[in-house]
Amino acid sequence: MEFLCYHRDRTGSLPLRRELLERHWRYMDQYASEMIARGPTFADDGETPTGSLHILDLPTPAAARAFAFDEPGYQAGAYRDVLLRRWRNTLGRTMWEFPGGPTEGDRYLVLGLGEDAAAGQEPQGATDELIAYGPLLSDDGGTWLGTAALVRAPDPDTARAALAPHRYVHVEAHAWEFGGRR
Repeated sequence: MEFLCYHRDRTGSLPLRRELLERHWRYMDQYASEMIARGPTFADDGETPTGSLHILDLPTPAAARAFAFDEPGYQAGAYRDVLLRRWRNTLGRTMWEFPGGPTEGDRYLVLGLGEDAAAGQEPQGATDELIAYGPLLSDDGGTWLGTAALVRAPDPDTARAALAPHRYVHVEAHAWEFGGRR
């Protein structure tokens, strides 16, 4: 089962996140073989972290909850909330298999939440700029709740267009980069 986990930073938690960085990476090292995508999101300045995204394949919803809530930053109070949803890897690849590589162009996490199940079934337009794409699903995997995409795009508005924004109640785009140890 695939899951999307997005920890959103609590205001003012950057010093704590920096202090916990090595612990965070050691924790994530345990899940290296399950990772589909990972990386930090950033504020509009492109430098201030705002969250931590992980998409991974785990055996059960309980394993996904343990992954999300045992994470050192979560345990220490660095995050204000966690979005944890079943997800389906529509493109069938990891971020490391993206032909554009890890550094070429700007990248975004785009989250679309909505009520129209047809909105999230297929990517809009060309898929060559999609790093990862898939529906956000209920815990049992039976109900569509939205869509998440990692997109290479020149700006947030272009990134949002990957989800046909008019078909969602809410679409947000966050600057994102390939994660992992540097």
